Amino acid sequence: MSSLAFSIGSCSPSTRTRSLDRTEKPSIKFSTHQQKHQQQLKKLSHEMKLEEALLIRRREAIGSGLCFGIFLDVLLQPQPSSAAEGSPSLPCELTLAPSGLAFCDKVVGYGPEALKGQLIKAHYVGKLENGKVFDSSYNRGMPLTFRVGVGEVIKGWDEGIIGGDGIPPMLAGGKRKLKIPPELAYGMRGAGCRGGSCIIPPDSVLLFDVELIGKA
Repeated sequence: MSSLAFSIGSCSPSTRTRSLDRTEKPSIKFSTHQQKHQQQLKKLSHEMKLEEALLIRRREAIGSGLCFGIFLDVLLQPQPSSAAEGSPSLPCELTLAPSGLAFCDKVVGYGPEALKGQLIKAHYVGKLENGKVFDSSYNRGMPLTFRVGVGEVIKGWDEGIIGGDGIPPMLAGGKRKLKIPPELAYGMRGAGCRGGSCIIPPDSVLLFDVELIGKA
């Protein structure tokens, strides 16, 4: 009995020790594995951050190069003049009317003609004989609205749009070039004068590209 009791008593602690060993060792192994896993995750996260940073730098470099290239392209491209932008410079031979007004049709219109007293809309580019543009409705993005033939504009415009001696009336959709002598324009007084200088100097011959849109 005593030997049996001793045998059981002596086996019991070893059994408990083995039991504890079985429960503790897996825990230690799991902790070590977890640490390695966390280290791998940290390393992977660090590598991903580095790759992301490099990618962002590449994108910024590419974007900067692209923007700079576009900027250079814009700078190096020839800028169109106001006349070219609004009304293409198509060749046409001027016809001189008895009044001294010269005209030529770049595009013959397809709509109804403008009638005296009618409220119409027209785009235009105005230049001096030296080619300097002094006004353009295209640049403003809005056509001029006025009553034609009643003196709201210079005589050369009224005559050049509704027609006169030797000048056919313009049709809606048409584009006409006008060369207006001073007496049908601003004459000796000029226009836009201030402080001794004028936008349109006295006795200026004016060149207009007129596009008749139609009734307002």
